[in-house]
Amino acid sequence: MTNKIRQCRMRKGLSQQELARAAKLSRATVSGLESGRITVTTTKTLMKIAEALQTSIDAIFFDAQV
Repeated sequence: MTNKIRQCRMRKGLSQQELARAAKLSRATVSGLESGRITVTTTKTLMKIAEALQTSIDAIFFDAQV
């Protein structure tokens, strides 16, 4: 999951802060998910990230090719 969030974010040209703002999350949450420090999160958080990246949860978290 960690690299997929980062890959999608970078592909969209967003910083962690910009993604956090768009997803209405803290930058620490985005950073923690990307780095692997946070390994468990809620479905709501995943939905917010996917929506901010204008994609689906499946595409980010379950698709082998991001």
